Amino acid sequence: MQTQEYAIYKGLQRPLVFKMFKGKFIYYAAGVLVGGIIIAGLITAIISSIVGLVALFILTVPGLLYVLNKQKDGLHGKKREKAIFIHKPVFRK
Repeated sequence: MQTQEYAIYKGLQRPLVFKMFKGKFIYYAAGVLVGGIIIAGLITAIISSIVGLVALFILTVPGLLYVLNKQKDGLHGKKREKAIFIHKPVFRK
């Protein structure tokens, strides 16, 4: 009896990139955009279209800049210590 072999696609081993956003930050940027559009739409329906347009820019531009800033810290949450740590050697008998 002969067994069948299947090729396994393992991807490129790199994070997904869309425009300038990488990995999970694509979803964060999309959330900022969708949230800004929804809130701006509500403001447009309640107040006026000009105020809604201004609200759209006030909400999305700082949100996207925040996501870009967080992306510089890395894909995973890491603590970056700005100190020098000296570990004493442990000698056992």
